[in-house]
Amino acid sequence: MNADIPLSILLAVLVLFLIISGFFAGSETALMSLNRYRLQHLVKQKHSGAIKASKLLQRPDRLISLILLGNCFANTLASSLATVIAIRLSGEEAIPAAAAMLTLVMLIFSEVTPKTLAALKPETIGFPSAWVHTVLLRLVYPIVWVVNVCSNILLRLVGIRIAHQGHHHSLNKDELRSVLLDADRLIPQRYQKMLMGILDLESATVEHVMTPRNEIVGIDLEDPIESIIAQIQHSPHTRLPVYKKSIDRVIGFLHLRIVLSQISHADFDKQKITEHLLKPFFIPSSTSLHEQMQSFKTERLRIGLVVDEYGDVQGLVTLDDLLQEIVGELINEEIDVKKQLDGSYLVDASITVRDLNRVTHWDLPTGGPKTLNGLIIEFMETIPKPGTSLKLNGYVIEVLQADRKTIQLVKFYPPL
Repeated sequence: MNADIPLSILLAVLVLFLIISGFFAGSETALMSLNRYRLQHLVKQKHSGAIKASKLLQRPDRLISLILLGNCFANTLASSLATVIAIRLSGEEAIPAAAAMLTLVMLIFSEVTPKTLAALKPETIGFPSAWVHTVLLRLVYPIVWVVNVCSNILLRLVGIRIAHQGHHHSLNKDELRSVLLDADRLIPQRYQKMLMGILDLESATVEHVMTPRNEIVGIDLEDPIESIIAQIQHSPHTRLPVYKKSIDRVIGFLHLRIVLSQISHADFDKQKITEHLLKPFFIPSSTSLHEQMQSFKTERLRIGLVVDEYGDVQGLVTLDDLLQEIVGELINEEIDVKKQLDGSYLVDASITVRDLNRVTHWDLPTGGPKTLNGLIIEFMETIPKPGTSLKLNGYVIEVLQADRKTIQLVKFYPPL
C-alpha cells in the first residue's frame, strides 16, 4: 500500500507531524513559562485565553500527560514515515542516515526553535494553544486519566504523593523582597523603598526605631513652673512625657496644644498640667513594628514608652517613628552618613545599624546592638579611644570622636 502513496504526500505528512510535534513542545514551554501573577490578573480581566490556560494549569499532571501523549504520537509517526521514505528512496541501507537526519531536523524545528520562541513569547503561544489543549483533553481524557493513575501509583511507591493545589504558589517575605528588587523598572525607586519598608515592619522591633532613654525630652514636674512653661512654649514636639525626677516615674503624656492657650493665665500651675495628662502607654521592647502600628491604631494613640523585661524605660516611640520606616526617604532629616571624596564615610555613631545599612547598602549585623555605637563597643568589649582602628564584618573603621561613655563619630574606609 505504501507504494501506492505518492512520495510527495508522504513528505507533506511528515512535515505535518513535525509541525504537530513542534506545537506540543512549544505549547508546553509557553504554558509553564506564564507569569502566574499576571495570569491571575488577566483572569480577573476576563481574558478568555488566560481563563483556559489557568484551568489547565490547575491540574499540571493532566496537561503534561496530554502534551507528552500528543508529542510521542507525532514523533512516532514521523519516525515511521521517515523510515518508509528512506526505503522508497534508497532501500533499507538508508534507514540509519534517515534516522540521523530526522533526529537533527526534529531537534531544530520541533524542539529547540518552538521552545525558544515559546519562552520568549509565552502569552502569544500559550493562550491560543490553551484552547487547542482544552478540546484535546476532552477527546482523549480516558487515556490521560489512565496515564495519570499509573504515574501517580509509581510515585506513591517511592513515597511521593501528588497534591493538586493548582498553580498558585505563595511567596515568603524574602521571595517577595526579590520580586520588588527585580521590578525596579516598573516601580519608581521611592515607592520601591516604601514597599521594602513595609516588609521590614515584620522583622524589626520598636527597639530599632525608638528614641533612646538618654535622648527623651519630657517635662519634669520637679522643675520650676517657669521652666516648664518655657519648655512648653519652645518645644518642637506636640506630645511630651510628664514625670517626677526620673523617666521611670512617668505619670502621663501631655498634648501641648491643650495647655498652650492656658499658660498665659495667672492661675496656670502644675495642677493644670496633671489635669490634662493622658494615661501613659508602655510597649515591650520585643514588639514588632507591625504589631505596634496595629496597637497604635486600635488604641488610637501616637506615642508610647518602650520598657524592658524589668519594666525600666528604654526609650520612646511614636507613630511618626513607625511611618518613618516606610516613608523615611520622603522626610528631610539631618544626614548622619556623609560620603567623602576618597570614597570613605563619616558616620555619626548614634545611627541605627538598620538605617546605616539602608543608606549605604551594606550588610552589618542587625541581630544584636541596635546602634553603630553599640555594635562597635560589643565587638571591642570596651569603649575605644579616638584614633583606634578596627575591622568589623570586613569594613575598616577608625574611631574619630569618643568620650568615656559613647562613640560619637567614626570613619569607614572604602574596601581595598
